Amino acid sequence: MSKLTAGKPTPLGASYDGQGVNFTLFSAHAERVELCVFDKEGNEHREDLPGRTQDVWHGYLPNARPGLRYGFRVHGPWEPHHGHRFNPAKLLIDPCAHRVEGEAKDDPILHSGHDQPDSRDSASVAPRSVVVDLHYDWENDTPPRTPWGSTIVYEAHVKGLTYLHPGIPKEIAGTYRALAHPLMIAYFQKLGITALELLPVAQFASEPRLQRLGLSNYWGYNPLAMFAVEPRYATSPELAINEFRDAVKALHAAGIEVILDIVLNHSAEIDLDGPTFSLRGIDNRSYYWIRDDGDYHNWTGCGNTLNLSSPGTVEYARQCLRFWVDECHVDGFRFDLASVMGRTPDFRQDAPLFEAIKNDPQLSAVKLIAEPWDIGDGGYQVGNFPPLFAEWNDHFRDAVRRFWLQQSLSLGDFASRFAASSDVFKRDGRRPSSSVNLVTAHDGFTLRDCVCFNQKHNEANGEENRDGTNNNHSFNHGIEGLDGSLDVIERRRASVHALMATLLLSQGTPMLLAGDEHGHSQHGNNNAYCQDNALTWLDWEKANAGLTTFTAALIHLRKQIPALTGDRWWEEGDGSVSWFNKDAHPLSADEWQHGSPQMQILLADTWLITLNASQDVADIALPEGEWRAIPPFAGEDNPVTLAVWHGPAHGVCAFEKVRSNR
Repeated sequence: MSKLTAGKPTPLGASYDGQGVNFTLFSAHAERVELCVFDKEGNEHREDLPGRTQDVWHGYLPNARPGLRYGFRVHGPWEPHHGHRFNPAKLLIDPCAHRVEGEAKDDPILHSGHDQPDSRDSASVAPRSVVVDLHYDWENDTPPRTPWGSTIVYEAHVKGLTYLHPGIPKEIAGTYRALAHPLMIAYFQKLGITALELLPVAQFASEPRLQRLGLSNYWGYNPLAMFAVEPRYATSPELAINEFRDAVKALHAAGIEVILDIVLNHSAEIDLDGPTFSLRGIDNRSYYWIRDDGDYHNWTGCGNTLNLSSPGTVEYARQCLRFWVDECHVDGFRFDLASVMGRTPDFRQDAPLFEAIKNDPQLSAVKLIAEPWDIGDGGYQVGNFPPLFAEWNDHFRDAVRRFWLQQSLSLGDFASRFAASSDVFKRDGRRPSSSVNLVTAHDGFTLRDCVCFNQKHNEANGEENRDGTNNNHSFNHGIEGLDGSLDVIERRRASVHALMATLLLSQGTPMLLAGDEHGHSQHGNNNAYCQDNALTWLDWEKANAGLTTFTAALIHLRKQIPALTGDRWWEEGDGSVSWFNKDAHPLSADEWQHGSPQMQILLADTWLITLNASQDVADIALPEGEWRAIPPFAGEDNPVTLAVWHGPAHGVCAFEKVRSNR
């Protein structure tokens, strides 16, 4: 190959300029870095990177072209007790590669060693980085920039969403191209969602344990190459990045934002028994949180934890996010186990990565959503993220399930969650949209399973049903499983409608799990991360059309109510909200804590939401005025004057005040 020149230290990774490729690699503790280039026959050619600027090693290879296969071998101390595990026998992936070729196999040759370095060369089995030309014609792509107050998030898995769709051509089902198919665009628009939040699409690997069980990582929360688009969702691996960008462009044209679920908390190298693919061999001490004995702090439950207070790792994370925004035009991120982002090791709002995001003009302008916990000490941080972030609100999830399915929540606690959990989020200038309200998510029961199962049923995961949470706040209505009498089925339907209506008519940012509007079930599996099969794929031919219509009508209704879209806190006494009992009287202090489970919520003296969480039909005296029950709770009949609403058992209804000048 051509002789390397010094090149330049930015940007990180491999950059093609039309004449050659510049390679850079961060390593604060390395003593020498070899660039390893593979020819068409697979022969390896090695040459030291000649340049070093502070902790970035770099070199420029003239005449190199996109498609070039490469990796690194990094030399340095083997001092496990100090966290150093350099082993040049192991071929390493560029952590900033835009494409990685080859499987991340469960092979002992990939192990770098425990107390002593493993001397076996891993090049024969290790994945290889590939140089990519990032040029792409975005034409007139314009981000929708939907205001937070108008945002409705739809969480979906790229494959599971479309793989069984009968209208999607088989050759593209389950791919990025399917997301942009006219049938899917039309569906998103009819449903009314404004943002498609995708489970991880950065290239990921299946854990060795899953491979031994004949399973695979379906969700994608095991990152292998954070700057690379996952190829398994493309019609061909080399097309992955452009097919993903085509989908983003088409969704933007339809007014739909794209938010990525991103994993900046651990890597696929797992614990010390895991493979060495990249970061461990490049600079273990800088990239990971290391204990005093040289092992990893496992605040993620995945074997390792990225040290996002280390300057080199902070810059790695920042440039990763910029890649997805600049080169793929995504509109925001949902950060998995996001408390890791704020660890120093204690959680701080001014942690280095938070500050880097705040000071970056592009990253501070996109939507940022935190899963505000990890499993380490002090890891539960709901409500404590910096003002730029919205957060998943598990208080809302648990409260709404308890209120409707277990009748074990006071009206006061329910009202707090319905009002965007102001007790948690109303600080530092944050708005109601900071509370991302969810009843279900990919992690846990589906909405249908919440009303059909009291217990998790995760036997298929190969862990003897030990995995997954036992704290589901679900109710099977008397029979475990999907079957049941007509009475059981009707009561389940009422519960689903009540849960869905509460989600979509509460203040805050609603997040809907794809398939919940279909009645999708995972047969009680509340941790289906390794189930790439019909258990998780949406079966469109069996979708509950009535529930889909109901959900779309709720979303349409939400968009008409300024009190839900204005993103301003409700204040008692300013006319924005009033809370009544079933007799249209203000709730007393005793009723807030011990009253019967019926309530009326009046928004801006125009919209009325009634709730009856009991199993009995309730007569509800409406506030003074003429009220019209509105879809999806009533037909399009002419308004009639209602004094008493013969409210259904276990349900929500909404009314609009009829103005005399109409």
